[in-house]
Amino acid sequence: MLDWYDAHARALPWRSPPGHPRAAPYRVWLSEIMLQQTTVAAVRPKFEMFVARWPSVDALAAADEAELMAAWAGLGYYARARNLIACARVVAAAGAFPETEAGLRALPGVGAYTAAAIAAIAFGERAAVVDANVARVVARLFAIATPLPAAMETIRAATDTITPADRPGDFAQAMMDLGSSVCTPRNPACLACPLSAACLAHAAGMADAYPVKPARAAKPQRYGTIFWLEDAGRVLLVRRPPKGLLGGMRALPTGPWAAAPPVLADAPVRSNWQMLSGTVGHVFTHFRLELALAIGQAHGHAVAGEWWPVADLESAGLPTVFAKAAAEIRRVTA
Repeated sequence: MLDWYDAHARALPWRSPPGHPRAAPYRVWLSEIMLQQTTVAAVRPKFEMFVARWPSVDALAAADEAELMAAWAGLGYYARARNLIACARVVAAAGAFPETEAGLRALPGVGAYTAAAIAAIAFGERAAVVDANVARVVARLFAIATPLPAAMETIRAATDTITPADRPGDFAQAMMDLGSSVCTPRNPACLACPLSAACLAHAAGMADAYPVKPARAAKPQRYGTIFWLEDAGRVLLVRRPPKGLLGGMRALPTGPWAAAPPVLADAPVRSNWQMLSGTVGHVFTHFRLELALAIGQAHGHAVAGEWWPVADLESAGLPTVFAKAAAEIRRVTA
C-alpha cells in the first residue's frame, strides 16, 4: 500500500506529499472536519478560502462566529462549524493540538475517526483510521458479511490488524485514495488494486457485494414555507436559533416544517403574500423537505431581522436550502 501511495497519492491542498514532512495539525484537523460527509470537490475551494482567511488555529479562534458560519455555507452539517470555532478556542488556549488520539478525542467536535486521522496523519501515531472509503476497502478485503452499521467495530478491528507502525498517516491516506479511485462503490477496478491478491471478496468474485448494507428506510416527508419579504431592493433575513438544524445561520424566514403544508403559519409580518406555483425540495439526513415559496412587500412594517441587498445576496452565506429557494424566487420574479 505504501509503495502504491508513493506512486499514486492524490495532490490535495491539506496534504503533505509522500516523502515530505507531515502536514501541519491545523490543516489536517480543518480538512478532516470539512470532509465529514462532504466531497473532496466541495471541500477543496472552501479549505483554500479558510486557510487564506484564517491561516492558523489562533486566527480561527479569534474569528467572528457569524462570519465563520457564513463562510461555511454550502458545506452542510452546520453543527460542525459551531464545533470548529469551539475547538479552535480550546486548542488556542492550550497552546497546541494534543498529539495523541486520546487527547484529540477530548476536543469539541472531534470523534473517534477524526481523532485517529489527525493522530496518524499529523503526528505519526499508529491509529486505525476508518472513513467510508477505508471501510469499503476493508469490508471487501476481509469479506465482512455483517451489515452496516453493525459491521463498523469488526471493520475497525480488521483495519487495526493491517495498520503499520511505520508511516501510519501515509497508510491511512493510501487506503482513502484506494477507496476513492480504485475500490469504488460500484464497478471496482480490482485488476488495478494492489490488494487484489489478498482480497477475499475479489477471490470470490463478489467485490460488489461488500460492504453489506441494510435495507434503506424511506425518509419522512416534511413541508414548509419560505417567506421572501422585500423592501426597497432588500430582502429580510433572520438568524436561526443557535441550537438545532442549521443553527446560528442566516436564513430566509420560514414557518414550521411539518407533516402537512403549513401555508402562511408564522409569517414574519401581515402582508398580501403571493404564493408562487413552484416549490423547492431539499434532502436532509433524516427527512425530505418540500418548501412552498411566498413573496410579499414590507410596506413599512417593523420586523426583527436584517435587511440584505438582493443584488448582493450571495455574500450572506445562506445554507444551501435557502440559497436554492432564493435562486428560484429570483428566477420566477425576474
